Amino acid sequence: MVFSMHKLIIGCGYVGLSVAQKWLEQGHAVSALTRSETHAHEFEKRGIRPMMGDITQPDSLKGLPESETVLYAVGFDRSAEKSRREIYVEGLDHVLTEIKPRTQKIIYLSSTSVYGQSAGEWVDETSVCEPERENGQICLDAEQMFEQHGLLPNGAQRETATAVILRLAGIYGPGRLLARMQQIKASEPLTGRPDAWLNLIHVTDIVNTILKCDTDIHLESHYLVSDSRPITRQEYYETLARLIKAPLPQFAEEAPGQPALKSQRMHSTERAAGLNKRCCNKRLREELGVELVFPTIQEGLPQAIENT
Repeated sequence: MVFSMHKLIIGCGYVGLSVAQKWLEQGHAVSALTRSETHAHEFEKRGIRPMMGDITQPDSLKGLPESETVLYAVGFDRSAEKSRREIYVEGLDHVLTEIKPRTQKIIYLSSTSVYGQSAGEWVDETSVCEPERENGQICLDAEQMFEQHGLLPNGAQRETATAVILRLAGIYGPGRLLARMQQIKASEPLTGRPDAWLNLIHVTDIVNTILKCDTDIHLESHYLVSDSRPITRQEYYETLARLIKAPLPQFAEEAPGQPALKSQRMHSTERAAGLNKRCCNKRLREELGVELVFPTIQEGLPQAIENT
């Protein structure tokens, strides 16, 4: 039996909305923070209680409700006219200061960009995090806010919440493939190395991981959330092209250090140079016990395309 509890989502977007729907189906009350009146009306239609506020404005967070679980899934919103550091690090600091006395568990969505490995190495939760790029360093600085607030599990009893950090690989799923599908159909050359590694995770498996973390089980502080088979960019785009019956993709040759064209912005999981890393999901599967619905793109891409 599932007992009704209150859940709070901060960053109720592509992943957050799917989690909210599952929580509502389980009979829980769900609130979501937003600074948009339009989003507030959309949330109300879905049965989600909107809370007006802005993570970069601490005073606007005073009314956040007590919640058994907080899902923190804030992405970078260019329309906010704030820097990544202001949103990811300072905004998180504001939220944690406000909510940690009023919740039991915080599930935080981070990124595999915290790893700096770029020669095709395998990485897991124990691998060193020395990101070379500013975005990765900001993500790592955000993760460290949980340690500064004393929220990561360390075996000690605490009076405040416990947090779990989910390092997500590149997210795909229904509605997240349109730009690439159009590019391949138009036979536009793809930037970046075709032999570089991609680490991906279907949105359904992210949602299931979050729901698993929201149960009464032992949690480690970090989980790497990626599917079971990293693939090269070439294999990924060739598979996508076959599924949508488009010409096989061509990769543009770039001079070393030359940035990608603005019209061909790289996917967040791609690198212009280097082989990237390969993510191991052993802890996710064997310790957390998540059984992936889409363990590879062979299962996940057809579903994503069909529902896009």
